[in-house]
Amino acid sequence: MASSPLDWLFGMFSLDIGIDLGTANTLVNVRNKGIVINEPSWVVIDKKTRRPLAIGAEAKELAGRTPANIIAVRPIRDGVISEFEITQSMLEYFINKAHEQSIVPIPRPRVVIGIPSGVTEVEKRAVYDAALAAGAREAYLIEEPTAAAIGAGLQIGESRGSMIVDIGGGTTEVAIFSMGGIVVSRSLRVAGDEMDQDITAYARNKYNLLIGERMAERAKIAVGSAYPLREEKTFTIRGRNLVTGLPEGVEVSSIELREALSPSVQTIVDILKDAIDEAPPEIVADLMETGICMAGGGSQLQGLVERLTDELKVRVWLAEDSMTCVARGAGRILEDLEHLKRFLVGLQRGSTSH
Repeated sequence: MASSPLDWLFGMFSLDIGIDLGTANTLVNVRNKGIVINEPSWVVIDKKTRRPLAIGAEAKELAGRTPANIIAVRPIRDGVISEFEITQSMLEYFINKAHEQSIVPIPRPRVVIGIPSGVTEVEKRAVYDAALAAGAREAYLIEEPTAAAIGAGLQIGESRGSMIVDIGGGTTEVAIFSMGGIVVSRSLRVAGDEMDQDITAYARNKYNLLIGERMAERAKIAVGSAYPLREEKTFTIRGRNLVTGLPEGVEVSSIELREALSPSVQTIVDILKDAIDEAPPEIVADLMETGICMAGGGSQLQGLVERLTDELKVRVWLAEDSMTCVARGAGRILEDLEHLKRFLVGLQRGSTSH
């Protein structure tokens, strides 16, 4: 069917947007502008009406500080949508915010969204429908490890094997590529959030101290590590003493947090060993030359690169600006859609007539 003049106009002026719809953060990459939004995936809603009151960075600031009739939620859990309508509102907010920077603000963008490789068809449909309901003219889905590899600059179309490890907030994605296809993949729902929970559990069990997830995250970023540091550090965690019920602060060392994080880190190490063990020997030989690329916010845990290099006996390296790799890769897809369309998965296109 021939396109109408209106469709041509939308094609000329609508934004091309790559979105990393993450459990912890949502990043938006606009074509020719780069990353324009990097905000927490938090929404504050009215408990009774379910109406969003704050989204993104503002919502995260309110988390744990809201009155009884208002709650702060994370609509993305383990990389998939747990609250459809709230996710739709969040997507709509971020898409409109990206449009505020556009010269011609026509709210009908083409969107590519990164999704975990282990999601079901129902979960894919939820992300796809949320994008269209939020105002996208066309929606495409791409698996996060593929988007991360493209964003990190790996030559996944070549015959030489390459490997990406994308550690986000809710999932750890592992993929080994050759000739444009995934040879081995793993999707593990152990990542940054589980590390925060490890720290929360450690504080409760060792110090009878109840801390919030934001405090646990701050401790992880400040002194958390996966490998002995050249200079060990300390950090004061603050919360409520479970015995006295009173506020208390406890100074913890990076050695203690390394012990606390050990279960999650070891699980990630084991799944990487499992993926390499399944790869053909020729590709393993390639990986010994090219190394293993790390992406995602969780990959920035201090000492993780050194720990993996030591455990896997292969050079492990951190991608440049590792947290934005998925969003940048999703954006690259739209820049050269015809050539890169083979990397898209399921529900590849949908046009709406709003």
